[in-house]
Parts: sequence; structure tokens; C-alpha cells
Amino acid sequence: MINYSIYKNENSTQWVTFVHGAGGSSTIWFKQIRDFQKEYNVLLLDLRGHGNSKTILKKAFQKKYTFESIANDLLEVIDHLKIEKSHFVGISLGTILIRQLAEIHPERVQSMILGGAILKMNYRSQILMQLGNVFKYILPYLVLYRFFAFVIMPKRNHKQSRLLFINEAKKLYQKEFIKWFQLTAEINPLLKLFRQVELEIPTLYVMGEEDYMFLPSVRKVVERHYKSSKLFVIAQCGHVVNV
Repeated sequence: MINYSIYKNENSTQWVTFVHGAGGSSTIWFKQIRDFQKEYNVLLLDLRGHGNSKTILKKAFQKKYTFESIANDLLEVIDHLKIEKSHFVGISLGTILIRQLAEIHPERVQSMILGGAILKMNYRSQILMQLGNVFKYILPYLVLYRFFAFVIMPKRNHKQSRLLFINEAKKLYQKEFIKWFQLTAEINPLLKLFRQVELEIPTLYVMGEEDYMFLPSVRKVVERHYKSSKLFVIAQCGHVVNV
């Protein structure tokens, strides 16, 4: 089972589960925990190979990762804690995992807050994936990760977000980075499904005004999924909106 931590609220029966992105860990939510704990029980997760989960899942490193198998990691924890239904908050790749879980088990997802949501890979992001596939066995993963961070979050006011995720990514292994990067092979059909299918789950997209790679596609999806979805845009903010 992946690593998790709990912040209990004895006056609440509701849960909020936080899911970080690739290269991060549950520590990225330090600005959100105090406020959410006032109203909810808070569950923080470390994805496979991230944070304190990296030493627990050495056997799983031998298997190919899929979005469904990683989403089932989340389900395993909430089953273990006997949480029937939870609100979910995710950032970047974590939003894909939450949406994947909602596709498989919609009855377990009470609502979704998707920050820096990824719903379509634009031309620049497709080029990034191709470059990553070419160089992932050649260059140290941190070189690639720093490059990706600067392309996705290029502005001076994005520096804190870049440094946070680069510092967290230093805790990964090269083989672990490669396994996560190989997920990109199945990302386009999955995102197409997400854009086409509107779930009957309240969904709030929180996007940075300067998230030029992913905000345009989220705007279009929210227009089509108006029954369940809303969009909140944060001014002068990049991809990692929770920072």
C-alpha cells in the first residue's frame, strides 16, 4: 500500500483526499492542510515511488504502470481506511488519476477540485513528450525534469513552484522516472475520453491565468460540461496553482 497520512477532524464525517502530481509528494499541500482540516478529515497520499512510498513499493517497480493501476492505489487506501466516499483535490497529473478513479468508481468520488488540470496535450506538450522519450535513457532524469519545469512554468513569478517540484523530484530514482514517463503512451486516448464524457460529479477546475499549455482546453471542456463543471482562474499564476 502507498504511504498516507491523516489529519483528523473529530467534528466531521467528511473526507478530502489530496493527490499530488508527478515528481511531487504529499508535502506540496502544506498551504492547504490547515484550512481544510477546519471542516474535513484530510487524507494525504504519496504516489508510487514518491515521498515516503518509494521504499514500500520496490516490487511494484518491476511492473508497467498504468493510470488505472495507479488510480487503484488510491482506492486501496480509502478502502483500508473504510472511507465510503471522499472529496478529491489534485494537481497536474494528480487530476488525471482522480478523474480515472471517478470513471471506474464514481460512487466513491463526492466532488473533484482539479488544479492545473490536464485535459489535452497541445502542440508544445506533445513536443515535450517526444523529446522526453528520445532522451529518457540518455540524460539524467533531473536534467529533463528541470527542462520540463521551465517550459511549463517559464515566468519569474513561477520560480517558487519550479523549485518546489524540482526539489521533490530529486527524491525519485531514474528507473522510477522512466516508468512514470512511459505513462505518456496512453495519455492521449484517456484525455480524449475525459473531454467527451461528462460525469455527474461536481467538478471545480482551478487554473492559473498563465498556464498557457493547459488552460485553453479546460475552458472548452467547462463550456461543454456546464452541468457539472465550473472554472476558477487565478490571476498572475502558472500551472501549480496550489502554491
